[in-house]
Amino acid sequence: MRFRNFAAAMSGMALLALVSFAQTAKIEGDVIGFDGKPLPGAVVRLHRTDIIQDPPLAKTDKKGHFIYMGLAPGGQFNVSIEVDGKVVDTQRARASLNDQDPLKFDLAKSKAAKDQQAKAIAEAVQNGGQLTPEMERGMSSEEKDRLEANMKAQKDEIKKHADLNAAYSAGMTAIDQKQWPQAIENLEKASTIDPKQTAIWANLADSYLADATAKSGADKDAEVQKGMDSYGKAIELKPDDAAIHNNYGNALAKAGKSKEAMAEMEKAAQLDPPGAGKYYYNLGAILLNTNQADAALAAFQKSVAADPNYADSYYFLGSSMLSTAKTGPDGNPILVPGTIEAFQKCLSFGDKCSHAQECKDTVAALQASIQTNYSDPNAKQAPATTKKKK
Repeated sequence: MRFRNFAAAMSGMALLALVSFAQTAKIEGDVIGFDGKPLPGAVVRLHRTDIIQDPPLAKTDKKGHFIYMGLAPGGQFNVSIEVDGKVVDTQRARASLNDQDPLKFDLAKSKAAKDQQAKAIAEAVQNGGQLTPEMERGMSSEEKDRLEANMKAQKDEIKKHADLNAAYSAGMTAIDQKQWPQAIENLEKASTIDPKQTAIWANLADSYLADATAKSGADKDAEVQKGMDSYGKAIELKPDDAAIHNNYGNALAKAGKSKEAMAEMEKAAQLDPPGAGKYYYNLGAILLNTNQADAALAAFQKSVAADPNYADSYYFLGSSMLSTAKTGPDGNPILVPGTIEAFQKCLSFGDKCSHAQECKDTVAALQASIQTNYSDPNAKQAPATTKKKK
């Protein structure tokens, strides 16, 4: 009988123990909207962080209150509030058997705090600083790792830009001082730091070509080729830049590659039709100065065709025509048709013709030459004198 009572008592204790183990915890809270009033209908999402077990979604009632019942005691959760499908605030919470103060979500204050945190983080990232505990507040370990990786990348980028600017500035200073070897050294360094900067390659090309003028033989050829290669890289990066094609064309002209130079000017003119007259003019001047008269003539013809109002092109057109003139048996020039007219056309632009005096002198000399050698087939011949008979 005693045994039976003991067994009954033990079974009662077991029942109490089961009831005790079946106890559940809760998480509750209140949500204040951006307008400072209780927010009804906000979506509340619980994500358990210690194990994979997320309860169903809930919503705040008309007083902005929510409560989750039946949670495992001690369970650790991230409690997120969603408005219009976006998470606007998150807090960490632990499910408890005991009564505890409800979580307080004040969306306006939370947004202000996040904005301030984001600003501080942005400044830290921009300036290569460090994360502070205040910045890390509310971050998951994954978010912190991503941000620290971003900050490291930003630091590396800042250093890269500093090194790039230092090398490029030193190169440009050397160019201003016409110290070509120093310019090449610094611009080469800049090109290795960031090989996708068009300005670096264009200035490096000019530096190589300028340095080549002080060299001879194989050394000169090597410098010229490096300059041409640098222009090629600049064009590869920015093929639609008319100015680069123009400069490359001028470089080719100086190197005696008139056909390739003309091809580059054609590209420059296609990219920038209003500047075509100037591009062909520059090319023609270089070709004329390097004794490539026939190629210069073609360039100036293209210049006046592209821009009939480019006054000085007519002066150089006439000059290139004159340089290609043949010499007749009498030693006088056999002019290319249109030579005198080209000089006269330049004069017709008045002050825009910056070679007015040269045009006048040349026209006067050519006209005098023509008049001196002109004979009128209809002029009467003077009668021959006869001796008187004695």
